[in-house]
Amino acid sequence: MRIADLLSMSTMSLIKRRLRTLLTVLGVVIGISSIVIMVSLGLGLNKKSMDMIERYGGLTTITVSEGGDGMNGQADSDSKDPLDHKLSDETVELFKSLEHVVLSAPVLQFQCILRTGPYENDIYQGYGYTREVMEKSNWKFAEGGIPKENEPLKFIYGNFVKRDFFTAATGLGYYDNGVVPDIDLMNAPVFTIFDVDGYRAYTNKKSSEPEIESDADPDNSTPSSPPKKLIIGTAGVLYGENEEDYNDYSFGVYCDIDQLKTTLKQVFRNRPIPGQPVRKNGKPYRDIYYSNIMVRVDSVDNMAGVQKQITDMGYNAYSNSEWIAETRESSRSQQAMLGGIGAVSLLVAAIGIANTMMMSIYERTKEIGIMKVLGCDLKNIRQMFLLEAVLIGFFGGVAGDLLSILVSIIINSVTGEATSLIPLWLLSLGLVFAMLVGMLAGYFPSKRAMELSALSAIRNE
Repeated sequence: MRIADLLSMSTMSLIKRRLRTLLTVLGVVIGISSIVIMVSLGLGLNKKSMDMIERYGGLTTITVSEGGDGMNGQADSDSKDPLDHKLSDETVELFKSLEHVVLSAPVLQFQCILRTGPYENDIYQGYGYTREVMEKSNWKFAEGGIPKENEPLKFIYGNFVKRDFFTAATGLGYYDNGVVPDIDLMNAPVFTIFDVDGYRAYTNKKSSEPEIESDADPDNSTPSSPPKKLIIGTAGVLYGENEEDYNDYSFGVYCDIDQLKTTLKQVFRNRPIPGQPVRKNGKPYRDIYYSNIMVRVDSVDNMAGVQKQITDMGYNAYSNSEWIAETRESSRSQQAMLGGIGAVSLLVAAIGIANTMMMSIYERTKEIGIMKVLGCDLKNIRQMFLLEAVLIGFFGGVAGDLLSILVSIIINSVTGEATSLIPLWLLSLGLVFAMLVGMLAGYFPSKRAMELSALSAIRNE
């Protein structure tokens, strides 16, 4: 018997018993939609967790800092080079040559004081990035954007920087009165002081009484004039949904690392730059060494291996790999639990399919007997009943997927976020699973139909 004939006979049989078929399909619909929705909630929760990790440092980013130990964590007592394990351009290239590394970029951290009008702000989270890093950071800007190439030094401000300004005369700010200072960072002139220590020393000296000044500074080592103030333009201000929308860039000030290095060398000239190593005689080195190196890996699965290679070289390396592993494990457990809850409904549906097929066999015993007497292959009889069960699973799976999409849309619209996430592979898996359940549920009834005695089946009314 041809497949087309089997399909036609199976379809007509289901249509003839349409009410029973509809109720059986409904059971499959409820079972499949329950599983898909439950798993989709687990996927949505996992994505939310991964998005949070991405905002707080990245999924595939390793932050490397200079190491104080030698290879494999052993103290490097033989090395007397003060630049040993410092982060230089050579180090950046070394990490770039590692397998699975797609980006190796230096980061130069700096401190400064910002002044505009009556307000002042002590910046401790200043970072110089390469243009490649800034362009790949997926920043959203409330105003402005990334500085143009080869233009003078300009700053990008995080969305919380404005609230950190305080009134210089009183020292009061947002955290004292709850009022965000009225500052236009894009257009108002912002004076920047990079020599923070010099500025503090000069300010303290100026505010001290003469007799205290004489006792505190007998060698007159504090500066006699304030450090130079630079007007650094604003390239952009990062976007925040509201005053509480915090991310990893909210409190920072960011700029082009090459322009930053040039500016720092001009400000400090032959003096040591804060945070940079110095020679034994106190003189600075010619090159500027980096605070960190940002290393990005091609896949989360390769994070641990690359991180181990870097630490084996004697550097300190930090990433979110442990946090990601814990999140994945937790997500798998949640999805298994939620999927198990939905599977109970599908088990009930499988019992319903088996019951429907058994009832169909008892009602069609004479038809089965006639088919056998006419010489119908026993395999064809089994295939016909199996096909009916698979069709029930197919129609139930399709309807279950459609119902799952509808319920997911409703859940997401109510919560206002992607609480339920249904990828295409989940819908496909749900359909295949429904058909597989139908096949398994119809196996024993089809076997029973194949084993019926032809004469007994014909005599049965």
